Amino acid sequence: MNILEKIIAHKQKEVAERAALYPTKLLEQSIYSSSPTVSLCKYLLREDLAGIIAEIKRKSPSKGNINPYVSVERTSIGYMQAGASALSVLTDGHFFGGKNEDLKTARKFNYCPILRKDFIIDEYQIVEARSIGADAILLIAAALQPKQLATLASFAKSLGLEVLMEVHNQAELNTHLNPYVDLVGVNNRDLTTFEVNVETSLGLLDKIPQEFVKVSESGISSPETVYQLKQAGFQGFLIGEHFMQNGRPEQACARFIETLREMENGEFRMENVLIA
Repeated sequence: MNILEKIIAHKQKEVAERAALYPTKLLEQSIYSSSPTVSLCKYLLREDLAGIIAEIKRKSPSKGNINPYVSVERTSIGYMQAGASALSVLTDGHFFGGKNEDLKTARKFNYCPILRKDFIIDEYQIVEARSIGADAILLIAAALQPKQLATLASFAKSLGLEVLMEVHNQAELNTHLNPYVDLVGVNNRDLTTFEVNVETSLGLLDKIPQEFVKVSESGISSPETVYQLKQAGFQGFLIGEHFMQNGRPEQACARFIETLREMENGEFRMENVLIA
């Protein structure tokens, strides 16, 4: 099995165990289950913000530990103070070191859109996402059949959540795109090999219909890259690893956004800048 297949196989067992321990009826009693959600789409389109979806990511299958003891409270607040548009919180425990409590903590201290980043394969996880304070969920085309993704997206919309659909190639875009999706994310990382190439985003940009908010995900490590992706037409930029490798991720985010704004204001010389 490749890495994605291993993750999905483990996730199926995990979801069954969690559903037995915490039934849907119990999740629906959460104060967040009936609270208004915040639109990820609207925040990414705000001109006063940077379009950055700043992620809290403790580890990954490809890099191992990145920042396992990160303070979610300090980092999430710092991300927003730095000018990020939204937060992404990884809640997968086995492969990424995350937990639902991380998202709950971020929700407690921030009024902004929060994306639950996980490998969602079941409606139970969507109810769970709503119950811990998420505003949007990620649905990965490579992990789901087209009909399955559409069903999950429709269910998410019925609970007031926005849907970010992630694709890696044009075939996934062609087969999985449906009316219940709000945002299309191009993952620059191949989830079967974990190899990264930012050119993947540029290659798919023109294939994404205009009505969807466009997000570039993974492998973004410089303001120059965001600047060029934004000039090309992307509106959101999911960045986690680059920030999380720093002892103070929120400070790395602040420096990143400051440089990006200098570029946008014409204060930064863009000589010989290439996407790495």
